[in-house]
Amino acid sequence: MNRYILSLILLFLSFGIFAGNFDAKIKVDNPSDKINDGVAFVEITDGIPPFQYKWNLQHVPLSSNHADKLTEGETFEVIITDAEGSSKTLTGKVPIISTEERINKGFKPIVKVMNDLMFADPFSYIGIYDPVVYADLKNVKAQGWANPEVSKIDLKEWLKSDGEKVKKGDLIAIITQDDQKDIEVFANADGTLEHKVEAGKVIFDATNIQDVIHVGAENLATIIYDTPQPVLHPNGDKQEKGIPFIVVWLVLGAIFFTVRMRFINARGVKHAFELIRGKFDDPKGTAGEVSHFQALTTALSATVGLGNIAGVAVAITLGGPGATFWMIVAGLIGMSSKFVECTLGVKYRKINAKGEVSGGPMYYLSEGLKKKNLGKLGKVLAVIFSILCIGGSLGGGNMFQSNQAFAQLSTEFPEIAGMGVWFGVVLALLVGVVIIGGIKSIAKVTDKIVPFMAGLYVLFSLIIIGMNFSHVGDVFVEIYNGAFNSPAIKGGVIGVLIVGFQRAAFSNEAGVGSASIAHSASKTNEPVSEGIVALLEPFVDTVVVCTMTALVLVFTGFADGNSGLEGAELTSAAFSSVFPWFSLVLVVAIFLFAFSTMISWSYYGLKAWTYLFGNNKYVDYLYKLIFLIFIVIGSSAGLGAVLDFSDLMILGMAFPNILGLVLMSKEVRLDMLSYFERIKSGAIKKFK
Repeated sequence: MNRYILSLILLFLSFGIFAGNFDAKIKVDNPSDKINDGVAFVEITDGIPPFQYKWNLQHVPLSSNHADKLTEGETFEVIITDAEGSSKTLTGKVPIISTEERINKGFKPIVKVMNDLMFADPFSYIGIYDPVVYADLKNVKAQGWANPEVSKIDLKEWLKSDGEKVKKGDLIAIITQDDQKDIEVFANADGTLEHKVEAGKVIFDATNIQDVIHVGAENLATIIYDTPQPVLHPNGDKQEKGIPFIVVWLVLGAIFFTVRMRFINARGVKHAFELIRGKFDDPKGTAGEVSHFQALTTALSATVGLGNIAGVAVAITLGGPGATFWMIVAGLIGMSSKFVECTLGVKYRKINAKGEVSGGPMYYLSEGLKKKNLGKLGKVLAVIFSILCIGGSLGGGNMFQSNQAFAQLSTEFPEIAGMGVWFGVVLALLVGVVIIGGIKSIAKVTDKIVPFMAGLYVLFSLIIIGMNFSHVGDVFVEIYNGAFNSPAIKGGVIGVLIVGFQRAAFSNEAGVGSASIAHSASKTNEPVSEGIVALLEPFVDTVVVCTMTALVLVFTGFADGNSGLEGAELTSAAFSSVFPWFSLVLVVAIFLFAFSTMISWSYYGLKAWTYLFGNNKYVDYLYKLIFLIFIVIGSSAGLGAVLDFSDLMILGMAFPNILGLVLMSKEVRLDMLSYFERIKSGAIKKFK
């Protein structure tokens, strides 16, 4: 008997030892020379299913034995766990087969480290709030709503009552697609069922524009959790939405300047249009290199472009239509920040013997703060700004532009995929031809390209909006609800606000200080006048152009983030859904926008470069060579890494700039009051 019991114990122990043992290996593949398209497969022998696959890639589900979108040359990890809890950890690496992949691999980790440092969230670190995103409910979507072959989905009957407790996997309803066979709907979570559609009613109609533009129209029910649950990435990691200090810095700065300058963002608009029309231009001439209009178009060429086309798409993908509202708010208050920095840019500019102008935050931070006995602080801030400005010129003003231009071109012409390096070389040569000529050459190009392309883009946007004009109200309801009502996510409003302000700042650069470099070259003896001209930039860039892009995305049903597209490709798909040929037009528009932005930012970066290293032709040529090399890098790297680098450089510029602007805000306010008083008295004359 004892021998029998002992045998059973040994059998049980051996089962526990061997049942959990399994062999697993990873097979990796690099299907093409395109970046970020590596794949990996896990092969398992023995073990007890089902298996869980915990990848260190947030987009890969726990149930998936394969992963895609892997960065070539970057080590990845997967933890495999069987039904008995036994686990194995495997690592792998996709081989590099192209120059583009090698560049991308080297660039991504650098960006991650820099991003972690510069966009840290101090508020969560000190325990002010919990950055984890919590869900109060989970929507139950109608199966097949995203299938373009399905035009209508009806709710046949409910099998669970409204307000009834349900478990995940419970059969809750029967639906039909296009009046064909019945389809069972199961609960996707535990909680209280809440009906959103009555039995016998239509859930989703692809031919109904209101259903298309209504985010969440495909939901037939929601399941309310008993207690809020953390929102998870597909791989099981908790989602977090932090509050980067830089965003708070930009918002508080813009609000401060708006109040301090007596709402110049509203009062100065009329006068700004008078200035760019040349009504106050002295026919005898004034100091400077370019007109008010040319300075405006040069600065706009650095903002109106891919930030509006790709950046808005990124914002809506991450934050939904509600991000549009906060982009508009950021644009309106950002007008005041732009006024202050461009006024100071002209006031503290330097003009050499050749009549060449150098200006911008580097000069008003160092010279302006010296007047306040803060000379050492001013020099430190000027150096920090210059370093970040150079980085911004290479990132948002360069790599992001070439990246999205090539992405759109390769989407339209797939045969050139994997040829990012050669595209970058050609683009670099074209940019090089223009930037050698300096600000006058740049202005001659931008004052023609920017109005034409912006006008063309706005025209097609207005056509789509006009075609759906009767539903504009519905769209703004969606935008408002997305901005203020986020019942699915605890703290979701904060997340949407952050995305909106971040993308707006990247697009219009208000508070960043870059535009003041271009405006410093304006032909004027009145610094305040150029500040007033400059305040139009955030309005045109964000309030007008960005809003139009957002409206098109919502109208065409591409604002739900389910298309799998990103950046400029998403915007292109939205326009092409109405005008199938528009993708070709957008290719041209994106290329020209990218081109004009790059040549403007090359000027910004050059001025920061010469501030640090001196102004001679060898220093000049070295920067321009580096700038052209980064065009090639940008066209060869992934959007995520490029966008992160661009954000941290461009938004980072706001740290020293806004601090200096706040310290000198009294000076600007007094100059502004004096300027308007002299206009009123006639001391400043109209010439036209």
